[in-house]
Amino acid sequence: MNPSNNAGASRRASLNNKNEDEHPLWKYVTKYDKGERVNVGGNATWICHFCNQEKQGSYTRVRGHLLRISGKGINACPKVSRDNIIEMNKCEDEASIAIQSSQPKTVSLPTHGSSSSIQEPTSSSSVNKRKRVNDSVIGRAFDMHTRDQLDAHIGRMFFTGGLPFNLARNPYYVSAFTFAANHSLGGYIPPGYNKLRTTLLQQEKAHVQQLLEPIKSTWVEKGVSIVSDGWGDPQRRPLINFMVVSEAGPMFNRACDCSGEIKDKEFIAALMKEVIDEVGHEKVVQIVTDNAGNCKGAGAIIEGIFPHIYWTPCVVHTLNLALKNICAAKNLESNQETYEECHWITEVYGDAVHIKNYIMNHSMRLAMYNHFSPLKLLSVAETRFASVVVVLKRFKLIKRSLEAMVLSEQWIQYRDDKQGNARFVRDKVLDESWWAQVDYIIAFTAPMYDMIRTCDTNKPTLHLVCDLWDTMIHEVRTIIYRHEDKSFNEESPFFNVVHHILLDRRGKTEKVLLPSIVWHIH
Repeated sequence: MNPSNNAGASRRASLNNKNEDEHPLWKYVTKYDKGERVNVGGNATWICHFCNQEKQGSYTRVRGHLLRISGKGINACPKVSRDNIIEMNKCEDEASIAIQSSQPKTVSLPTHGSSSSIQEPTSSSSVNKRKRVNDSVIGRAFDMHTRDQLDAHIGRMFFTGGLPFNLARNPYYVSAFTFAANHSLGGYIPPGYNKLRTTLLQQEKAHVQQLLEPIKSTWVEKGVSIVSDGWGDPQRRPLINFMVVSEAGPMFNRACDCSGEIKDKEFIAALMKEVIDEVGHEKVVQIVTDNAGNCKGAGAIIEGIFPHIYWTPCVVHTLNLALKNICAAKNLESNQETYEECHWITEVYGDAVHIKNYIMNHSMRLAMYNHFSPLKLLSVAETRFASVVVVLKRFKLIKRSLEAMVLSEQWIQYRDDKQGNARFVRDKVLDESWWAQVDYIIAFTAPMYDMIRTCDTNKPTLHLVCDLWDTMIHEVRTIIYRHEDKSFNEESPFFNVVHHILLDRRGKTEKVLLPSIVWHIH
């Protein structure tokens, strides 16, 4: 026997059982499947068990025929007795009761109260006080009882829908209910699922686009920059977003889903060209991306198509790459000098990550840490700007809490299978020389970190970049030489490596930045 036929038969049987539970009079007739008798007009063909007559029609006609109800488009059954009708009415009543009992129960609101409601214990004085307020002249004037009911309805919407309480801080949430309260909207029903996701969404989009027209009208005067970056959404889809930035402010243009695409320079350049054509190439001054090879290649293609448009690497991304070269030096033959001078930074950061993971990967250790520190341990993705510095700055803030934890009685009594790791964490946390290295890393990277924060804003800083580079390099040099207790005319191998990395990154940036700066000056 075919398994698919068995599955189809079982599904039909379950549907028939459900149909008979809701419409019990079907059991007094024999209904034919489509394969056995040809239906007319889509109605079922059935034979009455009492008069043996063949009929066609829905359950309404079955009731009309069996219960002798006139006006149903079918003649009454001549063979049904009064006792049969009483029995069938009883079956229908039982089915109605069963359907009602299977429906979701309506839970009373907290303001109504009921014997079956779960209520918080309240003192008699607070209940009496609330009752006196509601029964007072002021309570009746402001209809306090109705207000409490509305609050309960809104609260239940939040609780049953899993809505974040932060939504209550949305000004439009408040204004919506204020508008409804200030207008007589008897019988008003809020928009449903389909209206929200279609009509209202399209209406709001069109309205926002209309509000943005004054900003677009300024693009012709001073031009715009098209800024692009890649990221991933919660569904882990690779996206590339484009924004149009002008003196009037930044404006989101689009986000392109790159799932299944190879993000090479040709693909990225094609996306850029679409945005440029939409904005108008005569209005575009530059395109800004990160320093990745595919983005640089895409910029070169755009410069070839539109000679008046410049490709500009992101200064913040350039600084972040410089920090990565310093704080995460790779042990390569071509990078040996840098690795020898900077690998200690990688080791210090690795120790910090090891301590963080050891604490966070076990609930008991994490509970101990939370007992001693109000600040959380940070897990910063490597793609974030200055991730090494951010993690070490947090460690500096929680130093005393970590020391108190590893010296506590709870830590001493705690036992697990990784005693070597626990001993390593305790030794590092109590090692002042290790903390001195952390302080040094934070100190000499502070000028770079401050420059990242200065440039990573909505304020225009392109005209300040050259001066910021000079100031930052000078401050880094001062901090390193002070730490090494050397004068500026002495040699510092560590600073030479850091200086070379910074100059290399600066040179690659300024080579393409200068044309844009000159254009903005003129």
